[in-house]
Formats: sequence, C-alpha cells, structure tokens
Amino acid sequence: MVGDGRQPREIEGKGKTVRELLAGRKYSIDYYQREYKWQTKQVAELIDDLVAKFSESYEPGHERSAVAEYGHYFLGSIIVSDKDGQKFIIDGQQRLTTLTLLLIWLQHQLQDDDQRSQLAELIFSSQFGKRSFNLDIPERTPCMDAIYAGREFMATDLSESDANIIGRYSDIGEAFPEDLRTDALPYFVDWLIECVHLVEITAYSDSDAYTIFETMNDRGLSLTPADMLKGYLLASITDVDDRVDAGKVWKDRTTALVELGKDEDADGIKSWLRSQYAATIREHKRGAAPEDFDLIGTEFHRWVRDHEERLGLSKSTDFVRFIDRDFAFYARLYGRLREAGSALTPGLECVYFNAEHNFTLQYPVLLAPLLVEDPEDIILRKVRVTAAYLDILIHRRIWNWHAIDYSTMQYAMFVVMRDIRGKSIDDLVPILRKRLDAETETFSTQEGFRLHGMNGRQIHRLLARMTDYVETSSGMPSRYVEYAKRGGKDGMEIEHIWSNHPERHTDEFAHPTEFSEYRNRIGDLLLLPKSFNASYGALPYEEKLPHYYGQNLLAKSLHPNAYDHNPGFLAFIERSGLPFKAHSEFRKADLDDRQELYIQLASQIWSPDRLEVEAELIAAAAPVTDGEAAETRGA
Repeated sequence: MVGDGRQPREIEGKGKTVRELLAGRKYSIDYYQREYKWQTKQVAELIDDLVAKFSESYEPGHERSAVAEYGHYFLGSIIVSDKDGQKFIIDGQQRLTTLTLLLIWLQHQLQDDDQRSQLAELIFSSQFGKRSFNLDIPERTPCMDAIYAGREFMATDLSESDANIIGRYSDIGEAFPEDLRTDALPYFVDWLIECVHLVEITAYSDSDAYTIFETMNDRGLSLTPADMLKGYLLASITDVDDRVDAGKVWKDRTTALVELGKDEDADGIKSWLRSQYAATIREHKRGAAPEDFDLIGTEFHRWVRDHEERLGLSKSTDFVRFIDRDFAFYARLYGRLREAGSALTPGLECVYFNAEHNFTLQYPVLLAPLLVEDPEDIILRKVRVTAAYLDILIHRRIWNWHAIDYSTMQYAMFVVMRDIRGKSIDDLVPILRKRLDAETETFSTQEGFRLHGMNGRQIHRLLARMTDYVETSSGMPSRYVEYAKRGGKDGMEIEHIWSNHPERHTDEFAHPTEFSEYRNRIGDLLLLPKSFNASYGALPYEEKLPHYYGQNLLAKSLHPNAYDHNPGFLAFIERSGLPFKAHSEFRKADLDDRQELYIQLASQIWSPDRLEVEAELIAAAAPVTDGEAAETRGA
C-alpha cells in the first residue's frame, strides 16, 4: 500500500489501431512540454512509409472489405501519464499532432459523408456547440480550428508550434501521391484507421511515465542500422591499427552528418548505396518482392552483408577501402549536398531549388555519376548538370499538374540513377538531355496552368524564380531568398492582377465561375509583399497600376515607365526576345498576352540548353543566378 492508502496502479501497455487510440478519447500535454517541431522531412517520410505499405496490398478493383486483409503497419509507441482519467502525453505528441493533421487533410479530400464523419470523431468532439480536439492543447486550438475550417489562420505573431502546424499541413498536401487521391483514397483511409497500430503505454504517475521514457530513450536504445553496418564492417578488418583508423573515419563522417539533423547518417548511407549499387527496384504490383533500392531503404546493413561480392568485399583490405575511401568520399559529398539544400550555395543553386520542393530523391541521383577519383571541378560540374536536369523536370511536371512526390517519382529516379552511374561529364549531358527531349511535358499550354487550392506553395516558388530571373538578367542583384519567403509580416504573397470582383468584368465573362477560372491563370499572378495586397489588392487595375511600378521588375513591367531609361531591362528584352509590354488596361486579351509571356519566360528559365551551360560553369565567388546562366547561353 502507498502512504495515502491507495493501491498503486500497474503500468499498462496495449496495442491500438488509430481508431481505437483516438475515437472518443482526449489527450493533452503539460505546460512544460516542448513545441510541435516536426519539419517537412519527417512528414514526407511518414507519408512515404504509409503509402508504400498500403500500396503493397491495394489493387484497383478490390472490394472495400478487402482492406481488412491488407498488411499492417506499426507507427510506434506513445507514453501517457493518466492523472485521474486525464491523459497527458509524455512522449509521442509529435506523431499524434501529425496524425491529426493527416486525418484532417484526408477528411477534406473525401466525398463520402459517412467516411468524413468517421474521421471527424477521431479528430474532435463537440459539446454545446463547441469543438474540442481529441489532441486537446488549448493554445493551438485557434490554429487547428482554422485548418479544419479550411481558412487562413490570421495571427500577428505565430508561435513555433502554430507555424510548424501550418507548414506541415501544407507538406501533407504536397507529399500525398496524386494517384491515391481518387478511387483509392477511401481504401487508404480505411487502412489508416484500422490497420495502422500504435502501442499506448500508460503510467499512473508522472514519475513512472518519465522513467519509462528515459529507459526507452537512453539505456534501452536499440542499435540503429548505421551502428550495425559499422560493427559488421569493422569486425571484418583483421589488422587492429587499420580497424582503429577506419573506426575513426566512420565516427568523424557520421558525426558530421548527424550535426546536419536527426537520421542524416542513415540517410547519407542510403543515398550512397542506392546511387552506386542499386541495380533493381520492386515492381509496382501486389506481392512483388522488395529489391535493391527498397532493401537499402529499410535494412541497408543486411543488404551490404548479403551483397559482399557485388561490393568487392572479400578480404580485410577491401573493408578498409570501403570505409576509408568509398564511405568517406560519398558521406562527405552527401553532407555538402544537404547543406546546399538548406541554404543557397554558390555553384549549387539548383540543389537548393530542388530541396525547396522537398525532392529528397535528388541526393542519390546527384551522387550517382560521381567517382572517387573525380577532381573537384568535375564533381561540381556533374552535380550542377544533374541538379539542373532535376530542376527542369520538376518544374515541367508542376506546370503540367503532375505529382513530384516520393512514391510517384522513385521508379523514374531509380532509372536515372542507374543510367548515369559513374558517367563522365561528356556522357552525362547527352544522356540527361535525351531524357528531357523525350518528355512530352513542356511549358506550352496557354490555358492550363493556374492557381488552385493545392499548389499555392509551388506557384509561389515558381513566381519567385521568374521574378528573380527577370531582375538578374537585367543586371540587378538576386533577391530570390526574399521573394521565396512566405508568411509573416515580411513575407511575400501571390497577388492577383484582377481583384476578386467579377461584376467589373461582366462584359467579357457571363458567369463568376468563368471569371474565377481565368483569374487564377498564372498570367494574372504576381509576387508582392503582404502589405501591398492588404493596401491595394481590391482596387481596380487602373488604380493599382501606379503602385506596381514601385515593386519588383516583373510587376513593374506592366507599367509603361518600366520601358523608359532602363537599359538593363531593355537589353534583356532584346536579347531574350520575350514579349514584354506595358498594359494600360488589363482585360481578357491582356491576360492572354501575359500568360504567353510567362510561358516563354518559363521555357527559357527551364530550358534543356541549361545542361550544356552548367557543364561548363565553375563555382564563382558569388552565386551564379538563373539570369547569369542565361547570359552565358546568349554569349
């Protein structure tokens, strides 16, 4: 018996489906718990893992009831402190927050009211007309309410959690595959709530709960695949001095990767092994066995052990070489590429642009043509060419409404990786150019590309590139980072040239929906500071036009004064042949002209000719912008 006469409660652990965990249950966190911190990478990995597991079983034509026999997925454990029936999460709030956001996103996509109601009970409960989320964290409720209602969350000063919640909800929309958004979606939802499991570990005091947490995360940590690979490789080196030296190389390189972020050591090893050795990939059909690409992604330590002969590992010196030369080389370059993906780096700008679209598949593709014996200038040229190829491919797909998520692109990227592995710079350019030339997706569609509910972030980045290209090509300094910033008082917003007043356009549009469709075409869009839209966004075009003249050059180009006393801009127009012109009014024909300008502008920025240019450019002291690359083509 405890001192107050109450019987101590046992620690309980029970496996639960997502439905069992969330339906009609409330969780909270103590005030001292940390913020919601997940980033794009963690959300994308979760979506990829869920989709991959679901896709192993799903086939079009299945009855919905067949989902009950689909393979199951373990999402991990959560630790809860039960205080007189009120459950406080000690460990697991990051996963539960993300899971709640995923459920909200899925509910927004569903058409079936019954299934929407099923998800609603996992997200919130209502009492006396007031909504209470099942993950009940009061300071986050206004933000979650806005997301659930499908409206923008307006706050003067976003908390870290709110900013991450908004960002990760958007990431879910970008990461979720297009091919699962139609007939397959109800099946995926059924599978998610009935076949995805977590273990809920419940203690009845904070001290017990935190003891469990510490045991699981300190003394009880399992060896990671990276640890097991290290152990296997070092154990195969017979000379003690060689083993010590190789162990130091391994530690130095993995420590440097871990400093970039959690799991970066494992991600670097996967990218290296896939880039240099993956010869097969799982067929996209039910029951297909995982192959090289897939096994490296899930159990690379076992894959290396099972493929010693292919990797040239037979004697002790081979294992020394594998660590001291191969691993050290590719891990160092992976680290450089990850850093370039996080911040604009002179000579590696396209790596950053690709990373902004969360295109994590780029890293093994970028490593694929690199050889240990390549000198620095060849390494840089190969990376630039390959990154430019991916940049062009990504933006062509975005323009043509095609998905770029991991599950959609992994097979195509495996083929690219395989085809360019170890190629010289002279071979690399024609291989990638041929692939681009064979693609049917270009920037030629006059009416197709426009803003809709799911592509706002993509269009924002695209407009940032276009705006920066016009300015740098006209001799102005690059402001891409400024233009690409979204949200906050200093961020940029997508501005419609036409205000949302269909009554002003009844002479050209018979119905507001026709006006709205035309208004969302990219030719009607600009990128301007948030304050501009608040001050002038609702004005008629003729009243906004003078204010456009004080903005970036792409917006300024609408005004006739932009073509006076502006030699850099005029020289760019003459050199490029782009159909820039002023618009004293902005009617349907003007929007069509502007749409054509944007099409030609995108075609120049993402021209396959860039591959030859990037093959010759060497890193300079300052960033080489899109505009400067265009100057080189013109020369």
